[in-house]
Amino acid sequence: MKFNIKKNGIYSFAFATAVSLTACTGDLNVTPIDPNLDTPENVLTSTEAYNQMLAKCYSGLSVSSPDGDSGDPDIKGIDGGFGQYLRALFNLQELPTDEAVIGWNDQTLRDLHGLQWTSSDVFVSACYSRVFYQISLCNEVIRQIDASGSNDALMQQYRAEARAIRGLSYLHAIDLFGNVPFTDETSAVGGGAPQQMSRSELFNWLAKDMEETADLLPANPEKYRAGKGLCYMILAKLYLNAAVYTGTANYQKCAEYCQKVIDLGYQLESAEDYWKLFCADNDQMLGTGHEIIFSVYQDHINTQAYGGTTYIINAEVGSKMDYLAYGLGGSGWGGLRVTPQFVDKFESADQRAKFFTDGQSKEIIDIGDFFSGYAFTKFTNLKADGSILSDANSFPDTDFPVFRLGDVYLMMAECEVVGGVSCGGVEKFNAIRTRAGVDAIASPSKMDILNERARELAWECHRRSDLVRFGLLTSGDYLWAHKGMNSNVGTPHAVDSKYNLFPLASSDVTSNTNLVQNPGY
Repeated sequence: MKFNIKKNGIYSFAFATAVSLTACTGDLNVTPIDPNLDTPENVLTSTEAYNQMLAKCYSGLSVSSPDGDSGDPDIKGIDGGFGQYLRALFNLQELPTDEAVIGWNDQTLRDLHGLQWTSSDVFVSACYSRVFYQISLCNEVIRQIDASGSNDALMQQYRAEARAIRGLSYLHAIDLFGNVPFTDETSAVGGGAPQQMSRSELFNWLAKDMEETADLLPANPEKYRAGKGLCYMILAKLYLNAAVYTGTANYQKCAEYCQKVIDLGYQLESAEDYWKLFCADNDQMLGTGHEIIFSVYQDHINTQAYGGTTYIINAEVGSKMDYLAYGLGGSGWGGLRVTPQFVDKFESADQRAKFFTDGQSKEIIDIGDFFSGYAFTKFTNLKADGSILSDANSFPDTDFPVFRLGDVYLMMAECEVVGGVSCGGVEKFNAIRTRAGVDAIASPSKMDILNERARELAWECHRRSDLVRFGLLTSGDYLWAHKGMNSNVGTPHAVDSKYNLFPLASSDVTSNTNLVQNPGY
């Protein structure tokens, strides 16, 4: 049974209507539009109704409002544009790194690249609130299915899908925020402030939950839905970063789950098809037999929001760039560029070096000037054949690839080179390089692995996590343009190690006495 991810028409039940969530001190409070009509008892009367309820968990990754880009956002007090899930995640995972700078002077946005945010930073709070809102949505789906008492196989699959989507958000929570407020389906709605769970405790809970969930999901799910591959990827990411999350590395388990993904039948795309992974009809590259394991649906009519690939593609286009050449229906926003240190990682033959240089300086002379720094055009709204949609507008059809097999190959390379696990990782590392058009490296070093991850996975929301794992995000051992700087003042420098973690939202810490703020904030 399929569900439609559309901006209108799928949220006609109490669960996904007017939600007020300015802080995450309690699990999802449900406020029906019409309490006489839209209550769970009245609406959740069929399997299809639960299917639509589950759709909100998926669409919560795509849109900020059930009413499209002009509607009120799900979370009050947070701008619906920069509070969209993928945009918020991109800002926190990419802007503090060597992979991206942004020229806009919106509130505290530049503090992200300067690694100098505070506990009241609005962009940090936007991501924090969105992650825990998403967790609450998934909890409610599980809770309502449990309350139904149904053992129907389809209903139990919906329950497992909600667990998997919740697991993705808890992966982001443990990675970005560390010790976090914890709720699950057993937490009472409005039942008081959540307790804080330590990073290592959450690691253990999430690993167990995803192992159980994987057994309940199909190996080859419908497009855009959770399957075993999503759970295995969450587990692989957990164990890849185990040393950061728990203090003890576990590359062996990471390699095991990477192999489980491969065994499902996902395939690396050819060199000729590589750019189809990042174009307007990249859904053709989704699912077993292809490279994309899980992606977030984007559509220029049905998921209009100022986040996701709408944000990435529009923000990467500006200056002398022809917006039609990138499949847009109007001029870009002129914001995102890359640092010269990122540019220097690419060999001339590397097909992934998609830089626009005409009129652009390689150096970041003025971070507020789009002409400072090369534009990076990895994502486009062109179709795979190079054509543009006849009704193209500023909202792309390009899905965001959350997980793909290229990452699996590079994780296995790290497991072998860094973790000493014999898993064919070097061979897989070189499969990625040769696809890109560059020579193999017989004995790659630890830094070769990290640099290859930058080239292959740029702007896919992995870079900050990778730099933290390799001990380079805050240290002086690796500097990039404007690292630690306030706009154009001074020179790049090391920063306080507290910036390896983001703070819990200050509003949440203030209102929930169970929470202890991360050190240094």
